[in-house]
Amino acid sequence: MIPFSILDLAPVPSGSTISDSFANSKVLAQQADDLGYQRYWLAEHHNMPGIASAATSLLISHLAAATSRIRLGAGGIMLPNHSPLVIAEQFGTLATLYPDRIDLGLGRAPGSDQLTARALRRNRMETEDQFPSDILELQQYFGPVKPNQAVQAVPGQNLNVPLWILGSSLYGAQLAAHMGLPYAFASHFAPAMMEQAAALYRREFKPSAQLDKPYLMLALNVFAADTTAEAHRLFTSPQQQFVNLVRGVPGLLPAPVGDMDQIWQAHEKAYVEKALACSVIGNPAEVKQGILNFIATHQPDELMLTAMMHDPKARQKSFKIAAELITD
Repeated sequence: MIPFSILDLAPVPSGSTISDSFANSKVLAQQADDLGYQRYWLAEHHNMPGIASAATSLLISHLAAATSRIRLGAGGIMLPNHSPLVIAEQFGTLATLYPDRIDLGLGRAPGSDQLTARALRRNRMETEDQFPSDILELQQYFGPVKPNQAVQAVPGQNLNVPLWILGSSLYGAQLAAHMGLPYAFASHFAPAMMEQAAALYRREFKPSAQLDKPYLMLALNVFAADTTAEAHRLFTSPQQQFVNLVRGVPGLLPAPVGDMDQIWQAHEKAYVEKALACSVIGNPAEVKQGILNFIATHQPDELMLTAMMHDPKARQKSFKIAAELITD
């Protein structure tokens, strides 16, 4: 079986607090550590009341301190929001505190609306077009000190923190292939170009000091419960969340409902179903077969599972059911 990992956005369910969210993520990370998951990644988002992972490196440190084996990382850091030196220092610090357990996934989108992006960047003029050069700068900060190197990442230099490229388009696939880096595709919410991007990445990959052959990770929504009906009910939380995003009213993660047709309009339903097409929902047997079918069809080197569930205990149970495939 290929490695399984977890993507966590530290969701904030309605009726709960951000403190609850962090506590829930800690319990889930510890469970993932025990169950044999390969990585536990957190994603940078801003100005979204239902997602609490904005200070991504701080939350990574919190969860790394509470676990012993599993790799912790960013899935990802939205690099246009930050100077490469600051990110190198943050993740150099993490890699020093937790040796051989830290990953750094990089995205070129702001992870927020444009007004929030301007607030994050203040007077900086960085754009997404500078993404490749920012990655090269990061690699320099994580590598050996060069003669006459005026600026060093302390800590950071010589730590060789593994870099990943994240994306949902052909751009990220081509960049990861050109730079010889592992590639993680955001198929859990933007699957439209998944097959094209995977083929392009594998076809154009050039070996690098970090990686000698392509390494593709795909993301998959997994909602497992005792019954098919209950799993589909749990899945209405992210469905409602996407509807709210379409309507421009992001909020806390909604509680499940019995009938989405009472909530969404036809065009919203079409959009949400397209966005969440890479999802496996059902009872344990159905979910296990669905995951196996996804792997057989798309042949990822690693699978990153995610589940925006309102009930943290239901989320833990879902990941436990999926983990049974790791040891089967």
